[in-house]
Amino acid sequence: MNHSLKIGIAFGLTSGIITTLGLIVGLHAGTHSRMVVIGGIITIAIADAFSDALGIHVSEESENIHTHKEIWTSTLSTFAAKFLCAISFLIPLLILPLSAAIWASLIGGLSTLALLSHLIAKSQGNRSLPVIAEHITIACVVITLTHLLGNWISTWTS
Repeated sequence: MNHSLKIGIAFGLTSGIITTLGLIVGLHAGTHSRMVVIGGIITIAIADAFSDALGIHVSEESENIHTHKEIWTSTLSTFAAKFLCAISFLIPLLILPLSAAIWASLIGGLSTLALLSHLIAKSQGNRSLPVIAEHITIACVVITLTHLLGNWISTWTS
């Protein structure tokens, strides 16, 4: 797999997992509404996927070392990875009760992040556990903060 494709997929998946899990947990804590969580996921899948893709595009252009094709490969693979990753979180919400769907999303998302972290570590000849621990810890910080924020916001409407 070429470098530009790896950049886009790794960035898109990581951002898709962490952003969408944070959104799901925060919206659930704040509203306990399936429709609000579903709407948030669809919004993230579109708006944040385009935003991240443009961010990668501008970042790659600013380095002034990539070809036009490499830049667009990173851009499109970032969009596709982020969009598909975020949209995939709809599956548990459409087939499970809301609380179970939240837990399934957390388990699935963190497992995917751990697998991606393992693959990255191995491709670089590094030990997997420290890389997995670092990435999962960051994700858990985001998830915890968004949960607390959702709880805090919910007190405004009670």
